[in-house]
Amino acid sequence: MVLKVFHVVRQYHPSIGGLEDVVFNIAQQQLKTGQQAPTVITLDRLFRGDDATLPHHEVRDGVPVIRLPYWGSSRYPICFKVLAAIRDADVVHVHGVDFFFDFLALTRFWHRKPLVACSHGIFFHTAYASGLKKVFFNTVTRLSCLAYRRIFATSANDGRLFAQVCNPAKIEVIENGVDIDKFRLPPRTEACKHIIYFGRWASNKGLLDTLSLFKQLLAKDDGWQLTIAGREYDLTAQQLAAEVKRLDIADKVQIVPNPEQDTLKSLLQQASYFICLSRHEGFGLAAIEAMSAGLVPILSAIPPFVRLVEETGQGELLAGFSEESIFKIMTLHERCSQSYTGFANAQVTAIQHYSWSQVARLYMGAYADMSCV
Repeated sequence: MVLKVFHVVRQYHPSIGGLEDVVFNIAQQQLKTGQQAPTVITLDRLFRGDDATLPHHEVRDGVPVIRLPYWGSSRYPICFKVLAAIRDADVVHVHGVDFFFDFLALTRFWHRKPLVACSHGIFFHTAYASGLKKVFFNTVTRLSCLAYRRIFATSANDGRLFAQVCNPAKIEVIENGVDIDKFRLPPRTEACKHIIYFGRWASNKGLLDTLSLFKQLLAKDDGWQLTIAGREYDLTAQQLAAEVKRLDIADKVQIVPNPEQDTLKSLLQQASYFICLSRHEGFGLAAIEAMSAGLVPILSAIPPFVRLVEETGQGELLAGFSEESIFKIMTLHERCSQSYTGFANAQVTAIQHYSWSQVARLYMGAYADMSCV
C-alpha cells in the first residue's frame, strides 16, 4: 500500500524560501521512491505579494497542492479548514511552529492522524516580541508537543530548545538537505575580490551590517565588490540602495532583487565568497548552497554557522565588525589566491552529506514507522 503523507506548511511555491524548498525536496524524493505519495497543504495567499488568491488545487512538479483561505497575520495565520484537508492522510507532517502546529495538536482527538513536525528555527528568527515568544513557547508549545509522535529539529540548536519543553526521546535532529547540484559551476582557477549574499532580505539576515562591514573592508582595499541578491522581504531594493548611497559605496555594490535561478547562478559565478552575517538561522541553507557552487563562506558566529564551519573545516567566522573581522577576510583571500581551485573543490566535497537523497531517506523511514504504530 502506498503511504499518503500530507505536508502542512504555511507558505509554498510560488513563494520562495528555505522552508518552501525543504517541503519541495522531501516531496520530490518521495515521488522518486513510488512508495509514498506526498500532498502539500498550504495557504492560498503569499505573505509577500500582491494579495492575489492562488488556485485552490493544482499539481506542481508532480505533487498535489491544496491551498486554503486564512485570516489573521502572517506570524500566526488562522486556518480551520486544514482539518477537512487532512482527512485522507496516513501521516501528517507539520512544517514550522505556528497555528497549524498548535491547532492540529489541539484537535488530535478529532482527526486521529499520526503527527510529526519540523522545527525550522521555531519562531525565534527575530527579536520581535522575544519575551512573549518565550512565554508562548514554554506554555502553548509545551502542551502542543504532547500530541506529536516525533519532533524533527532542523538544527542542533533547535533540538536543544525543544528539549526544554518536549520529551527528549521524541526529538530527532535531521538537518535540512540541500540540492547540491542546483548551483554547480565549472571549475575556476583564480580567486577574485567579489563577495555575494543571496537569499531572503529578512531583518535577521544582517544585510545592513554587511554593508557597514563592507564599507570598512573598502577602506583597507578598494578592489572589492559586493553583490546582494535575493527576494525582497523586510527590506526592499530601494531601502538597500538608500543605505548603499548613504555609505557612498554605490560603485562597489550591486543589488539584484528577486533574480531567477539562472540569473543567480551567473551571479555566483562572478564571486569567490559568500557572506551572511545573520543574527539567527534555523539551518543556514544558502551558505551550503553557496559552498556547492565552490564559494568560500564568510559567516557570523551563530550556532548553526559555527557547527557548519567546524564540521566541514571550511569558511571563516566573524565574531563582530571590528578590525579583526576585516583582517580575517583579507587573510582568507590571501590563502584562497594561492590555490583557489583547491579551495573551491574543498567546499563542494565538504557538503556532500547534505544531499537531499540522504536526508529525505531519514524522513521517509520515520513516516513508515509512524504509520505502523
